[in-house]
Amino acid sequence: MRGPELTTGRLLLRRWRDGDREPFAALNGDPEVMEHFPSLQDRATSDGMVERIEATFDEHGFGLWAVALRESGEFLGFTGLQPVTFEASFSPTTEIGWRFARHAWGHGYATEAARAALAFGFDELGLGEIVAMTAWSNERSMAVMRRLGMRRDPAADFEHPRIPEGSPVRPHVLYRLGAADWRTA
Repeated sequence: MRGPELTTGRLLLRRWRDGDREPFAALNGDPEVMEHFPSLQDRATSDGMVERIEATFDEHGFGLWAVALRESGEFLGFTGLQPVTFEASFSPTTEIGWRFARHAWGHGYATEAARAALAFGFDELGLGEIVAMTAWSNERSMAVMRRLGMRRDPAADFEHPRIPEGSPVRPHVLYRLGAADWRTA
């Protein structure tokens, strides 16, 4: 199963290709891109992430799409949906997430791609709610969440169980968007 491709005015959200692995590893090894994550990723760890993303597509029919410019095909990063697989006050649910190469920042790509992923989640999958989460210090991602119409739920902020205790990026904020709010936005 290849899974759906999504298009926007400028972007193609598609399944991963072998040619995406090198630029993806480069962005995962960029200290500025990974500032709000526990550590940088080496090539093997980055490739393992691609394998897990593809397995999610195969299992659920959706996942974290590779994002490329429609005009040139240039790989920019990822945006998509994934099931929350750890126990939290807000799970089970589906999360939207994104990560882009530094050269792709400031162009509105994350917001544009995320809107397409949200539309797919609400309109095609029939989800009732989609959440987004990030380290409390990641103002760039929180700004995207707000542009998408998501609202922070301070009561659901949490310590991410997959990040070691004591890490400055373990405290996370949670944003929510319900299907009804999406449709009226």
